[in-house]
Amino acid sequence: MDSRAEWSIECREAVESAAASAAALGALTGSGEDHADSPDTDPLGVAGPLPGADPLRDLADACLDGLGELARRDARSAALKVRFTADYAEATRARAPLAASPHDRAVQEMALVAEVACVLTISENAAGAFLSECQALTTSLPLTLGALQAGTISWAHARIMVDETSNLDPAGAAALEAHFLDPDAPSPARGCPAGELVPGRFRAKARAWRERHHPVSIEERHTRCAADRRVEYVPDRDGMAWLSAYLPADTAAGIWERTTAAARALQGPEEPRTLTQLRADIAATLLLTAGTDDNGGCGGVPVPRSQVLVTVPVLSLLGAGEEPATLDGYGPIPPSMARALIADGAGSFYRVLTDPRDGAPLEIGRTSYRLTKAMRHWVRLRDGRCPFPGCNNPSLDNEADHLLAWADGGTTGINNLGQPCRKHHRLKHGSGWTPSGASKDKPPGWTSPTGRHYPSEQQDWEPPDWPAPPGGHYPESFLIQCVNDTLHADSGW
Repeated sequence: MDSRAEWSIECREAVESAAASAAALGALTGSGEDHADSPDTDPLGVAGPLPGADPLRDLADACLDGLGELARRDARSAALKVRFTADYAEATRARAPLAASPHDRAVQEMALVAEVACVLTISENAAGAFLSECQALTTSLPLTLGALQAGTISWAHARIMVDETSNLDPAGAAALEAHFLDPDAPSPARGCPAGELVPGRFRAKARAWRERHHPVSIEERHTRCAADRRVEYVPDRDGMAWLSAYLPADTAAGIWERTTAAARALQGPEEPRTLTQLRADIAATLLLTAGTDDNGGCGGVPVPRSQVLVTVPVLSLLGAGEEPATLDGYGPIPPSMARALIADGAGSFYRVLTDPRDGAPLEIGRTSYRLTKAMRHWVRLRDGRCPFPGCNNPSLDNEADHLLAWADGGTTGINNLGQPCRKHHRLKHGSGWTPSGASKDKPPGWTSPTGRHYPSEQQDWEPPDWPAPPGGHYPESFLIQCVNDTLHADSGW
């Protein structure tokens, strides 16, 4: 069977999948032909009286089911659009006369892009980018296109996969795709499936995995990019402007956490500014008054030290390995940066070592009501951010909380602790949303008032890559001794 026949079959399957989705949606809403003229059809499209003792609850459930089916239908439509576009491009290029020069080839490609732009009513730049995404999905990312066609990921997830696999060799792209979309992969992603992560969180996880497994070491890439550090100024409307800095991750994280800590110190009943406004005012004050006589700190309040967690594989800390460390709130950083932070005794950065056997952090715990600083750090490390699905609020801004209240018999152990942000902490205590199901390495999921359970994102800890010793494999006793020696070393822990 030639490639065109295969394409035809795949397109037909995509059309059938989209039709099945439309039929499912029609069944949910009662909007099929049998109900089109029914006098019992209400303005919401639900035919006849709703069954059950609680009609409003039944209606709410039907609406949520309809929203879910619409999301799957949108994904299947996107997959169909990808296949149609790829087929059009292939057929057009095959029909085009042989170009006599590079100029002629460029003109042919411009004509192709212009046609797609006009049909989709988008700009030619957007059409060109879309054609590139279709090319990647149909030639290099079969699992992604299959998941899109099945409705298990959205178009936004598919675009992120294209972005994060760009500039990787075919083996690297296939490995990244399999990690998130193939449950039978050697080391599949932990926690909820990729399609159940909001796109921003999926991008963060995909990027972190890409950093750890990139064929070019993170040290080389960081050295090259650090030379491009800069500050940029962009005027904006209404007398405003953007000032941004492209900096090494440890420097940027330290600045961010320091301004956040100072902003929180200024908050109170008499302070009308929001946390976001306070961060901007503090940064401006520090930049404009540093080294001058009118430097009054941040509104007269001493600037607190920030607390940034640095997770370091033991061998990378000892200089025997080159696996990336992880900077809380950012992601993978070069091991040399982590070693420098720890060796210099930076008081704002707290070292967390990972177990060389499975890559998980070492547990810290106690049984009294009050949490120690070490326990708070552990919960921050386990969750990484607010554990509510899709929330991206960084861990330093969140509040440690008992999942089952202490007064109701809950204990102060890792399995009963979460760190929701202020918004979702209020949601827990003021609504029917309840967290549940935490463990030492798994953040709590959440159950909605409708009874639906939504899992929380999990950290993708991985066992480290050990350099092979002369005699073969390291014995486990050596790994345990390595952990113990490093933990008890006088290195600021």
